[in-house]
Amino acid sequence: MPVDVRARRRYTAAVLGEHAAPEPTGVPEADPVVRGVVTDVSRHVLGVATSRGEERFLFEAATTFWRGGEVGVSDLRVGDDVLVRCRAGRWVAERIWAGIARVTGVIAGRSGEELEVDTGHTGGRRAVVVPYRVSGRIGVRHPVPEPGYLFDAIGVWEDGAFHASVPATTQPPFAVWDAAPPKAPAAVGGRVRGTVSWYDPAVGDPAQGDLRGAAYPALDRESDCGPECDRVRACRPLPLLSLGTTVGVRNECADRSAVLPLVDCAAVSSRFCDRCADCGGGEEGRIAQLTLASFLALGGRPETGCFAATLAVG
Repeated sequence: MPVDVRARRRYTAAVLGEHAAPEPTGVPEADPVVRGVVTDVSRHVLGVATSRGEERFLFEAATTFWRGGEVGVSDLRVGDDVLVRCRAGRWVAERIWAGIARVTGVIAGRSGEELEVDTGHTGGRRAVVVPYRVSGRIGVRHPVPEPGYLFDAIGVWEDGAFHASVPATTQPPFAVWDAAPPKAPAAVGGRVRGTVSWYDPAVGDPAQGDLRGAAYPALDRESDCGPECDRVRACRPLPLLSLGTTVGVRNECADRSAVLPLVDCAAVSSRFCDRCADCGGGEEGRIAQLTLASFLALGGRPETGCFAATLAVG
C-alpha cells in the first residue's frame, strides 16, 4: 500500500514537534525548469506539452542542447521527453535535455555491449546498452564491467532501451563483496555532508515526472525499506528515518537549499562510497537521491550526476 508522506509528516510533527518534521519548502527558481513532450520544433521555437498545457519556448544564440552529449536543435524530435531550463521569465530556453536517463546499481550480468544492472529492491533490474563508441569513456571510471561491480551512468532512452553515454562518477576496481567496511565519521549537530545524486521517478510512471522529494539510503528496514531491503552500512553516518520525514538539503555547489520530504527508498545508494567531482568535490558517500525535478530546482546539472551537499535532519 502506498505511503501517505503528508500524513506521516503530520504525525511526526504531532509526536515530536514541528522542529522534527518541518513543512517542505519550494525552491525559489530563478531559472524555472519545465518538463514535457515535444510537439513541434523549428529553428527558433520549441513546442512542449506540459502539465499546464502546451507551452512554447524561444531559442537564443546561447541556447544549448543535450542528448547524450552536446548537440544542436536539429537533434530534437517530436515525441521527445525534454527538460527545459528557462530564463527571461518562462519563455526563453537556456538549456534543453532530451531523453535524459540514469541507471545506478550493481552489475548482475553481461552479454556483449549489454549489461544487466540491479538497481535495488524498488527499481528491479534494468538492461543497459554500452555502445562501442562510448565504451572507452565508460571504462575509464568503470574499469571492471562485470557482475558484482558498481555501475552508475547517465544516458538516453533510445527505442525504449537505456543507452549509456557518460559515467556519473568513478567506481572502485573491486566487487561489492570485497569492499572494506566504511569508516564513517560522526555527524555534527544533526548535519551530514556527502554526495547527492538523482533518480527519475517518472520511469514506469510518467505522472511522477514533477515529483519533488528525496529517496533516502537509511530507511527503517522493518517497515519503510521493506522485507526485500538491500541496505548495507552507509559510508556516511546516516540516522534511521521513515518515509514522510522532511530533511534539509543544501547544494554546496550552487548555494541553494530546500526542505524536502522522503518519498522513496534509496538503499542501493548505501553501497556507493564515491566522491562527487563537480565543483571541486565533497565528502565521500551518498546521503540522498533527489528526484530529477528537485535536483534541477536546487541548481544541479543532471549530466554531471551529483553535487556536494549537506543534509540536515530534525
